[in-house]
Amino acid sequence: MTLRVLLVDDQPLIRVGFTAILRSQPDLEVVGEAGDGEDALRLAAETDPDVICMDVQMPRLDGVEATRRLVAGGTRAAVLILTTFDTDEALFAALTAGAAGFLLKSAGPEELIEAVRVLGRGDALLDPQVTRRVLQRMTAGAGAAPPPADAAPAAPAPADPLPAGPARGVGSGAGAGDGVGLTAREAEVLRAMARGLSNGEIARELFVGEATVKTHVSNVLLKTGARDRVHAVIWAFQRGMAG
Repeated sequence: MTLRVLLVDDQPLIRVGFTAILRSQPDLEVVGEAGDGEDALRLAAETDPDVICMDVQMPRLDGVEATRRLVAGGTRAAVLILTTFDTDEALFAALTAGAAGFLLKSAGPEELIEAVRVLGRGDALLDPQVTRRVLQRMTAGAGAAPPPADAAPAAPAPADPLPAGPARGVGSGAGAGDGVGLTAREAEVLRAMARGLSNGEIARELFVGEATVKTHVSNVLLKTGARDRVHAVIWAFQRGMAG
């Protein structure tokens, strides 16, 4: 399957370089280039990409707000934030806007290619160490962005099975959870995800197969209405269900 990629960056030389890298792969197709967030919104509607590589600082409309509008509009594209700024502020803003991945522009060509493929197959791209930074910030409550007005109210952490109402405050966009409670095992998997464990690590810890873990993760995403595992973890922390 060929993945369709939209590149968004206000620097033409960077777009040229990223285009050359991605087009060197037979399974990746660059379907458009945008120089700012406004053009990104227009081209996303015209080209229907699988993955959008999005810069943060751009004229007219920045990458975080463009991501927020794309997600709110129900885009099926996964947004990969590409930035030169390795700051908690940029990371948190991008994730709460609905981005599915975060990669520094200093990354190598192979890392960019792999990041696009990861997002293209429906996974999120966030290093466990970075995930912990996000969660530590949320735990401390310092500078965390408040949920939007239509976010579901925070729920206490009752015993399993756990309730899982709609979660629109973490960039989940359309298709929020249907309110069906998490099973005890799904809640256990969610807590492991919150610790930054991969599917393989969760499988070894719970003494189950990796395919079983993938099923549990899929159920968690469905029930929480999260776009990906990163946003499911944020959802859990907002409700005190990650610990």
